Amino acid sequence: MKYEMNLWNDSFEAIKSGCKTIEMRLNDDKRKLINPGDIIKFINAKTNEKIECLVLAKYQYRDFEELYKNHDKISIGYQANEEANPSDMLTYYKKEEIQKYGVLGIEVKVS
Repeated sequence: MKYEMNLWNDSFEAIKSGCKTIEMRLNDDKRKLINPGDIIKFINAKTNEKIECLVLAKYQYRDFEELYKNHDKISIGYQANEEANPSDMLTYYKKEEIQKYGVLGIEVKVS
């Protein structure tokens, strides 16, 4: 299957360069359908550039705190000099949504 997801420029560039290998999302109805072997077309929200990535694995967690404990900060999109803080994800998602759906780490590789 093929899916499309919009990404902020910094996340898009990090995936494109191969540094960020885990895309973090809510485990909502749309994302539950994603499986290893699927293709995700990421679209840069700033430039509209597109890249296709192969889904290697999918990790389900109760919340972002659990996800952050199970993956190194570089793989989830932080720079080496940055502090990885799960509360950063509250910029994108409401606590109620996180509690309702749980979260996913989608491991990808540019194809």
